[in-house]
Amino acid sequence: MLCLANSLIDSHCHLDHFSQEEIPTLLTQAREAGVGGLITIGTRLSRATEQKALSHYNQPDLRIWCTVGTHPNHVEEETLLDVEQIVTLAQEAKAIGIGETGLDYFYGAEPTRAKQQESFRRHIHAARLLNIPVIIHARQADDDVAQILEQEYANAPFAMLLHCFASTPELAYRVVAIGGYVSFSGIATFPKSHEIRSVVRALPIDRILVETDAPYLAPVPKRGKTNEPAFVSYIAARLAEELNMDQTRFAQLSTDNFFRLFSKAV
Repeated sequence: MLCLANSLIDSHCHLDHFSQEEIPTLLTQAREAGVGGLITIGTRLSRATEQKALSHYNQPDLRIWCTVGTHPNHVEEETLLDVEQIVTLAQEAKAIGIGETGLDYFYGAEPTRAKQQESFRRHIHAARLLNIPVIIHARQADDDVAQILEQEYANAPFAMLLHCFASTPELAYRVVAIGGYVSFSGIATFPKSHEIRSVVRALPIDRILVETDAPYLAPVPKRGKTNEPAFVSYIAARLAEELNMDQTRFAQLSTDNFFRLFSKAV
């Protein structure tokens, strides 16, 4: 395991949403905030090459990994690749996960849902073949997400991460029941997010990760600003407070959880 004692991992951000000029400053600020690693998440398989190139910003004191996948909101615009094609795109050392994928019925009109579901299953199959986690997006589709995960897991196990948790508690519990992990974003710091924080308290501590989802969802006290990986420190501090835990201890636990789930990360 990579030694990142007392440092944090931003398990989900989007470096490709920042300009090439902005990225060096973002990474410097992340290191200064105690971030030792981050994953830049793919949202279009057609841009997998560019996504993988972002991992080349990797530095000795700040590890950068990537994932490849197509977000459910892009399935209508993207070619629906077969499982073998997804596997081929992910065969790089720095590609440590598949996704983000999943279901989004908030934006996904009824005719697109079948294609979202098929794309979701293909991403799961690719993750299973590669023995790396699938990163799950769920919005207003909790029951269908849970059913697909449970069906696929019953066929053959695979690792999974429910990212940016903002769903019903039941979805988190069902994901954890089949071995999954749950990642919390800046939403968990919002004043009205009482139910989300109740899920933080209810989950096993060894299944919790933190993320920014930058450049979106900046946490308190940075709401209204462009989110960035450095801000994961605010999220971790709020979760540690909720768990009545020392911040250094929480950082170490969440980092341990990250490396247990993302076993390809070096």
